[in-house]
Order: sequence, then C-alpha cells, then structure tokens
Amino acid sequence: MSGNIFRRIFAWGKDCKYRSLMLGIVIGSCVLAVILLVTDQREATKSVTSIPRESSGHGSITKELQLIVNGIRQKDKVRITVQERNYSDEELQKVFDQETEKLGDRILGQNKNLDNVRYDLNLIKEIPDVPVRVEWEVDRYDVISVYGVLNEENLMKEPEGVLVNLKACLIYKQDETKRAITEMTVKIYPPLDDNDEKTVLLVTEELRKQEESSRQKSEFKIPTQIDGNTIVLRNPQNLRGWYALALGPMICILLLVLDRQNRQKEDQETKQQMMLDYPEITDKLTLLLGAGITVKSAWQKIVTDYEKQKNYRGIRFAYEEMAKTCNEMQSGVTELESYEQFGKRCGLKAYRKLAALLTQNLRKGSKGLSELLRAEADQAFEERKAAAKKRGEEAGTKLLLPMFMMLSMVLLIVIVPAFLSIQM
Repeated sequence: MSGNIFRRIFAWGKDCKYRSLMLGIVIGSCVLAVILLVTDQREATKSVTSIPRESSGHGSITKELQLIVNGIRQKDKVRITVQERNYSDEELQKVFDQETEKLGDRILGQNKNLDNVRYDLNLIKEIPDVPVRVEWEVDRYDVISVYGVLNEENLMKEPEGVLVNLKACLIYKQDETKRAITEMTVKIYPPLDDNDEKTVLLVTEELRKQEESSRQKSEFKIPTQIDGNTIVLRNPQNLRGWYALALGPMICILLLVLDRQNRQKEDQETKQQMMLDYPEITDKLTLLLGAGITVKSAWQKIVTDYEKQKNYRGIRFAYEEMAKTCNEMQSGVTELESYEQFGKRCGLKAYRKLAALLTQNLRKGSKGLSELLRAEADQAFEERKAAAKKRGEEAGTKLLLPMFMMLSMVLLIVIVPAFLSIQM
C-alpha cells in the first residue's frame, strides 16, 4: 500500500510544474534541519555553570534547564530564576500592585479556582521573578496550615466545604519595612490525592535558596552537589530541526496536490468549453454538407474560419483539435485515421460519436450523413440548454449564503432600533 502511494507521488512529481521549487524546498529544509540539529545538539550537551544577573530595572532571568542527577537524566526540567539587584520606590509599589492581583492565581496549585479547593494550596513564600517574599495568616488552622497543606481528617467532617480567609503580607527583601497586605476568601472541600515529583522539587528549592543568598554577585554559580547528589544542568533538546526536516516534504506534497487540483480544474474547464462548441461544430458541418461540399472540404472550411476569428474570439480547444486533424491530413495521414485520432484526442463521448459518424461515412458511403449530423446537432443543443440550466441552479444555490447574511442584517437593522426604543 505504501509503495503504491510513493509511486503515485513520484509520478505526480515528474509532471508537476512546481518540481524545481519542490526540489529547492526539500534541499533547503534538509540543510536547515542539519544545521539546527547540530547546533541544538551542541547546546544540549553543554553544562550551564553560570547565569548572568541583570542590573536593576531590567527584570529577572528565568532559565529552564535539563536536570541530570548522578549521571541520570530527570524527566522534568528545573526552572531557575535569577533576580535583578534592586527596585526604586515607584517600581516597588507597581510590583506590589501587580503581584497582589496575581497572587490568587499563583496559589491555586492543582485547583482550578479558589471557590472549589480540593488540593493543597501553593501558599508561596517567594514570588518568582521579583525580590518579594510572602507571609501568610489563616483563620482556620484546623483545616489548612500556613503552608497551604489541607487537613483531610477535619475536612471530611464538613463535606459541604469550609470558607477560609487568607491574609497575605508581601515583604520586599531588600527593605522589609516596605510591605503590602491583601486578603482573599477560599472555599475548601475534602482534598483529593496528589502526586509530587520529590527529586525535582528538592533540587529546585535548594537552587532557589542558593540563588537568594548570592544576589549581591554579578552571576549565579550553579552548584554541582546537592545533598550528596551530583547535579548537572543542561539546556533542553530543541526539536526545531526535526520540524524543519518535516516541513520540506509536507510543502512538496501540498504543491503536488495543488498542481493536481489545478490540472483537474483546467481539464474540467477544457471539457466544458468543448461541449459548448460541439453544437456549433455539428451545425456548421450539417450546413456545409447540405451545400454539397465534401466532409474534408467542410472540415477545412471550418478550421479556416476559426483561424480568421481566433485573434478576437480566443483559443477554442475543439477547433484546435480540428486544426491538428487538418495538419495530419495535409501531411499524408489518411482522412479515416485523422478522424479517428480526432475522437481519441478529444476524449469526450460526443466527439467520439462525431468521429465515428465521419469514419462510417468514409467506409460505407452513407447517404444519410447530413440527417444524422442534424439530429446530432439538435440533441447537442438540447444538452447544452440542460447544462446551462443546471449551472444556473448551482449558481442560485451558491447565492443562498449571501442572501441569508443580507436577511440577517436587515432583521438587525429593523429589530434592534425597535428594542432600543422601548421604554423600560
């Protein structure tokens, strides 16, 4: 099955007019993918030993690094935040205002909102990215501690939930006299099970403590040992190289599909044009044969008239095929073979029937050719009218959506002012 698919794609690619563009895209995506993969692999193998600290007012630096403990790569990554040096009074007040608004979201933990708390709250002692610590007070220590840990035993006695008032005091580390206080109310229900990644949490907490103690230095030195474990932090592997590698073939496939759709559309338009010209061609042949002209002479007459009108009428594919047939007859191909080839090139049932009538006339010398062509012309005109009617119905169907949209606009224009004019 897959072999057939690849063979079809290869066959499309041979005739696709975008093949040069496709080849360039594939080569370019492969080169880009190799460059990115090599670069990212080198970055992923380097150990991060220091993080430069930004000066005051430039914000903190947050790094998410791959953790390797005693040579073993951990599944989760470590997030390190290196704070800036200091804040002015205006900047600190702005920070207090911003963090007070965000505090409710920060303490959610695994909970979706503060009105339905079933897991331990993350009553943070530090606010990431800013030198501010938080102290908490609660009015129901029997159901939740100042660390956010729920008391399951006491909560099971109150399945309908308990309202708890939380009071947070935000303290600036560089000057603890500068504080901001905020309060919030949460509703706590009996907790559900949770799942902690102890190793990553332990390393993250230790890194945070060491980063806090080194904020007077120009950079943060990452330790190599924590609790007797060897710590290695690396940049996580970036997958952009693989994305770039897959991008080229995907674009090529889309170009193949686009080329195939364009060809199908062109073939469909060609067939429609040829069917529109068929009644005219058969009618001209009928008139010329009725005037006593031979089939070959009538054919050449029609082609000659088309060549004269081609400049302002445009290219008509059916007449172009008739011109090819004339050239074949002039180059020595028999009239019979030329008509047969004409029917095959056109590929439509109506033109194959016309070619069959002409070849039959040459073989058997039928005297009723004019009558047969007249009947064929009448039938072709009826089919043309039916096709035009069908296209008109399809066009009407396509107009339904714009009509409904216009109706909706009219209803809004009429109804909205009526509602607004009602005095409540």
